[in-house]
Amino acid sequence: MLAIETEGLTKDYLVGFWRPRPYRALDSLTLQVAEGEVFGFLGPNGAGKSTAIKLLMQLIYPTSGHARILGQPVGDLGVKRRLGFLAETPSFYDYLTAEELLDYFARLFGIAAHERKARVSAVLDEVGLGRERRLRLRSYSKGMVQRVGIAQAILNQPDIVFFDEPMSGLDPLGRRDVRQLMLRLRDRGCTVFFSSHILSDAETLCSQVGIVAQGKLVAGGRLSELLAFESKGWELVIDHVSDAALAALRPRARHLVALDRGRYTVELPPDPPDAIVRELSAAGAQVVSLNPVRDTLESFFVQHVAATAARDTSRL
Repeated sequence: MLAIETEGLTKDYLVGFWRPRPYRALDSLTLQVAEGEVFGFLGPNGAGKSTAIKLLMQLIYPTSGHARILGQPVGDLGVKRRLGFLAETPSFYDYLTAEELLDYFARLFGIAAHERKARVSAVLDEVGLGRERRLRLRSYSKGMVQRVGIAQAILNQPDIVFFDEPMSGLDPLGRRDVRQLMLRLRDRGCTVFFSSHILSDAETLCSQVGIVAQGKLVAGGRLSELLAFESKGWELVIDHVSDAALAALRPRARHLVALDRGRYTVELPPDPPDAIVRELSAAGAQVVSLNPVRDTLESFFVQHVAATAARDTSRL
C-alpha cells in the first residue's frame, strides 16, 4: 500500500498589488511514497517543498490536482490522527515548559491521563531533552525548540510523519540524533517524509528521493538507482611501490599523487582495474584501497537544478 500519492498537485498564488497575477509555487507534482520508508524531498530554498507539505497537511488547498494519504483523500479525519507534522519554523506557546506543551498536545490527541505523563517523558528522552524540559520555551535556543517540535510530531506514535527541514538550527550532534531517530521510526514501520536542502542527510537516510526545482519535480526514484551511475573511474591507494612499478603505472593513470614515501593515490580510467592491481601486487606493492568514482547525490542535485533553470531561462 502507498503511504502518500499525489497526482498533478499544483498551487498558484496571486502576487502583486495593482494587477495581481498568478505565481506557480508547485507545478503538477506527481509522486508515490511506499509505506515504511524514508523519503527525501530535496530542493533549493523556494523550490516548492514547503508548499507541497502544506498541501498534504491541508493547511492550504491546491489549485488543481489531488493527493491521497494512506489510501484516503487528504483531509480524512481518521487519517489525520495517524499523522505527525513538524513545520519548517515551529512556533509554540513560549510561556509553557516542554512538558506542559506536550501534555497539551497529548490532550488534543485524546491520550488518556494515566498514559500522558509516560508518553511525554518518553518522547522528550528520545529527542535528547533532559532537565531543560522543565524550563519555559522562551529560554530555549533554536535547536532546542526544534527538538521540542520533533517531539510533538511523534507524540501520537504516527504512521506517517512529515518533517519540513528537520535539521534546521541543530548542531552536528543534534543532526546525528535526528538522523538516528528517523531511522528508528522507519524500523518501527513509520513512513518518514522529510524536506531538506542538506544533501548529506538524504544520502545517509533515504531509500527514495524526489528533487524539485522551481516548483517542478525534476528527478526522482530509489536512491540506489539514482546513484548507480556508470563508474567514472577508480581511486586506488597503494603502498610500498617500487620506482620501476611506479614508472610502469604513470602512463596508465589519469592522475597520481604522492602521499608519503612509497605511498600514492592513483586515479585510473573507468576500465576494469584488475590487470593493473595484479601487476602492482606482483611487483611487491600493497593495495590499500580501491574504490569506484561515482556521482554523489549533490552533483546529481546540482546538475538537475541547473538544467531546469536553464530551460526556464531559455523560454523567457
